[in-house]
Order: sequence, then C-alpha cells, then structure tokens
Amino acid sequence: MMKQFEGFGKFLESLRGKMSLREAASKSGLSHAYIRDLELERNRSTNEKIKPSPVTLKKLSDAYKFSYTDLMEKAGYLEKETVTESNTPLTLPMEDILFIEISSTELTYHTRLGNRKLPMQSLLDFSHFLDQLEVHGFKKMDADLFVNLSHVQKYNASEGKLYFDPLGVSVSVTIAAFRQKKYHDLLLKTVARHTGNDLEFHFDRSRVNDSLLAPIKGHV
Repeated sequence: MMKQFEGFGKFLESLRGKMSLREAASKSGLSHAYIRDLELERNRSTNEKIKPSPVTLKKLSDAYKFSYTDLMEKAGYLEKETVTESNTPLTLPMEDILFIEISSTELTYHTRLGNRKLPMQSLLDFSHFLDQLEVHGFKKMDADLFVNLSHVQKYNASEGKLYFDPLGVSVSVTIAAFRQKKYHDLLLKTVARHTGNDLEFHFDRSRVNDSLLAPIKGHV
C-alpha cells in the first residue's frame, strides 16, 4: 500500500471548508468527533495515529462532493497511473454500447456489432469508469450489469427483460427484481419515448403497456 499523502488531515479539513463538524457528521453519517480526529490524523483519546478506511472515505466523498478516487489516492489506497488511450475503457464510444457486464477481472461491452472484452486495468480505472456511466445514460440493473437506457426499445415487465429492438427479437438482458421495481416507471417512459408513445404514456399508463405489446402481436 502506498504512503498516505502528507497533510491528508489538513486536506480533509479544507474539503469541509465552512461546513461545521456537526453538519459534516449529518451529511456523512460519521460522528463529528471522529471527523475531527481524522483531520488531526490521530485519536484524541489514545493519541494513536489513525487513517480512514475506504468505506469512511466514500462517506466523506459523498458529503463533500469530492472525487472518491482522488481521496483514495491521497489516502494511499490507490496508485495514480498514467492511462493511455489504447487501454482505458473510457476511450470506447459509450453511446454505441448496449450494455456492460462486469466481472472481477474484465469488462464485457455489448454492441450491435458484437462484443468486446477488456481486462480490468486497475481499481483506479474502474472507479473513474463507474463515475462516468451515469453521465452516459447507463443504469445498474443487476450486481454486474449496467444498461444503456438510450438503446432500450422494449420492456417485458412480466419476465423482467429489456430488449434493444421494438419487436423483442434481438439480444435481451434480465434485470434484478428490486431494480425492476425501482426503475419500472422510468423503463416505461424510456420505451414510450423510443417508440413514439410519449403522449400516450402521460395520459394513460395502462395504454402504454398495451401499445408496447400491440406492434409485437401484429408482427407475429
């Protein structure tokens, strides 16, 4: 593990800025005393040197709206790497990707022209990568599945499946039940927009479900 950035506690204090310790505690879920200990880099009760865990850094990242990756680097958990365009996932045309499957060792990009597997370069690359998915319209639909909603054209709610063509004959993905519940309305709106049924959705949701199935019945 790398050495923690010198002055890391002061850096955390600068991130907090004018925010009070109690406000920071409320936003992060950490105690205000512990946050102050981290800023001083020692436990004031025992005078022992302390270092925040990755979980603690994630809470501070969210509370201070600061990059989790950068905090991990400065805390010594990640080694900053020079990432070239030849090996970073972020250089791929994200708008062409239908969905992404993630394993512990690689990323699999699924496009209309085929699949492409890339090795997981590092935790740093992966952290940057996850930060960008939401920006590009991806939603997490299972533990290891991220779907580009801009390509979804059919939603089979009874089977929990998403298709990337209006007839439901292309490749499909199955989404987790709790994700389906969370994104049900969003998926209906997405498909309605992609199939030209926006207005129908707003006036009568039940008609949207029927209208999404009607073209399929007509082509069988």
